[in-house]
Amino acid sequence: MARDKIHTPVKEALIYEGWTITDDPLYIKVGNLTVFIDLGVERVFGAEKDGKRIAVEVKTFGNPSFMTALYEAVGKYAVYRNALRLDESDRILYLAMPEDVYDRYAKEPLFIGSLEDEKINLILFETDIEKITRWITR
Repeated sequence: MARDKIHTPVKEALIYEGWTITDDPLYIKVGNLTVFIDLGVERVFGAEKDGKRIAVEVKTFGNPSFMTALYEAVGKYAVYRNALRLDESDRILYLAMPEDVYDRYAKEPLFIGSLEDEKINLILFETDIEKITRWITR
């Protein structure tokens, strides 16, 4: 399975922020079909037993056609969100992407509308410094 070129830096940034990688990749079997989300991640807060569990799909949007990359990211996100609802409903799905890509297209109605309509949670990542810069939860 091919990994996005920022897969490892995003993973390391999550660890740096106190998250534990539980699955790399996270396999979810629903019926006879299996999906592979890039990362399964959790964080335990203090003495609490119940922490926060998330799944992270990493995308660089590196396809020469931005629209093709957007189709792929939004489509995968929708399928993965449905798989999580059916099998691991306590996990919240996030799409990790470079912040410069987000900023470049942030004023494009089709891009922002797609993210908002699909309620896509984002982790924005600064590739130069390999650091998470923003979490956007919808």
